Amino acid sequence: MPEIWLNYGNTEVVLDIKAENLDEKFETEGTILEDNQISSKLDVLDLSKPIELVVLNNSKSNQQIISKLYEKCEQKSCPKPRILADKKLMNLIKNHLPQESLISEFSDSLTNSNLVFLGEMEFDGLFGFETISTRLLKKFGDEKMLSAYEKRKGDNPAPGQETNSFQIANDFANSFDIQAIETIGNKNGIIDLSIGHPSKTCITSKSFVEKASKKTEKHKTLMISTGKDSSNDTLSRSLSSLWNCNAAIKDDGFAILLGECNSGIGSDAIQQFIEGRLNIERLKKPSKYVQGMEGLLFLTEVQKRIHVGLVSILPEFYLKKLNITSFSGIKIAMDYILKTQGIKQKVAVISDGARILLT
Repeated sequence: MPEIWLNYGNTEVVLDIKAENLDEKFETEGTILEDNQISSKLDVLDLSKPIELVVLNNSKSNQQIISKLYEKCEQKSCPKPRILADKKLMNLIKNHLPQESLISEFSDSLTNSNLVFLGEMEFDGLFGFETISTRLLKKFGDEKMLSAYEKRKGDNPAPGQETNSFQIANDFANSFDIQAIETIGNKNGIIDLSIGHPSKTCITSKSFVEKASKKTEKHKTLMISTGKDSSNDTLSRSLSSLWNCNAAIKDDGFAILLGECNSGIGSDAIQQFIEGRLNIERLKKPSKYVQGMEGLLFLTEVQKRIHVGLVSILPEFYLKKLNITSFSGIKIAMDYILKTQGIKQKVAVISDGARILLT
């Protein structure tokens, strides 16, 4: 019996699956950068000037970048960067910093030219890619998000594609005098990184698509792990991995996501829908943007073709409202598949859903 370990929150869970039930296991690929290669790329940064490093997501790749920057500062006798992050990320990031390190809450301002944003690229259903520019637009550009939403590439998710919405994010970021360190990686480490203005560092999206894309036949059942806890801390974040893989699921097929969602829903639009304050009709042509409404729209459209299940700690009551089958554990989900689809049903497994693109 194969033993497959998959990420679930900040831990790994085992998928016990018989060999005859295992269809295909998808892994991300790409040559991992050596320490000296990462160090060489970071030489572009002028560490003699004060740097305030804003960490946008918690990942092993970002932890490695911070460690290398600290190492360089010690070698050059330069002051270490001041670390900033959103309040919800501060403790997670601090756990991986040297003991004497200080971390402060990001003050929600883009007017400081000392700011260097650090983020790991993923795919995004609305923008095509989740980059530092799109993260900044979502956080600071409320007035521009309606325009980005209106210029979406249809009502289905478009991960890994060029979109007009993405250009809006780049134009927004381009109006600020800031810098960025944009990385792409997988479960094994950093594959590439780019340093400069965030409207330029997104150029790594081209190599990201090349390394992350996998061609496959359509499958009846997919078991999808996002690959890291920062990609499944909320329902909204977890669903991005479904967008990346939904094209590889047969009509009337079944996708089961592993997403602990320990930070809850993560989408105002989905929360309002659950509470009955937002209807689906408003999603097509809204007069006002509600945070996360693209995720609700995509979920509604994807569910016209496939069934969706979720292994999480979210209340079953919430998921029923979204027409998502709720599972409290991966074994329960696997038993459900065999019971409803037959004991000979084959299951394809994705171990790094946030950083793979199935076509």
